[in-house]
Amino acid sequence: MQAEEKLQELRIELPPAPKAIGVYKPVVIHGNLCYTSGHGPLQNDGTLITGVVGQDATQEDGYKAARQTGLAILASLKKELGSLNHIKRVVKILGMVQCTPDFKQQPAVINGCSELFRDIFGPDAGVGARSAVGMNALPVNMMVEIEAIFVIDRG
Repeated sequence: MQAEEKLQELRIELPPAPKAIGVYKPVVIHGNLCYTSGHGPLQNDGTLITGVVGQDATQEDGYKAARQTGLAILASLKKELGSLNHIKRVVKILGMVQCTPDFKQQPAVINGCSELFRDIFGPDAGVGARSAVGMNALPVNMMVEIEAIFVIDRG
């Protein structure tokens, strides 16, 4: 099953593709690699999920924010590529969690995005290399920021 069919099967609605809030492109394609800039947890109403995990948000809140960030990444990819079916593999995810210094479960938070990609692209192509780190601050107070690299085939 291809990614677009999987989205429908899972009844997943993508948020609007985020617009750049600086001097950068949300998606850059070079050869068969597709790089996404850092995305935040953009919701369908255009607002971001904000807050600090371990202070005013729980690990589960962070997980949900990471999943929503994955949806925002998919929205940007769909806008750029026309279809998520062009994505052949997740290569790498870098997940950043705005959290307190004593919070140590960043990988469990970023699983929200990783599990989404696995569910859409499959257990092999949907799981890539990954880093999950804690940050003391993220732009506009967003709870999570994620960037990713994909292999694409536009043929």
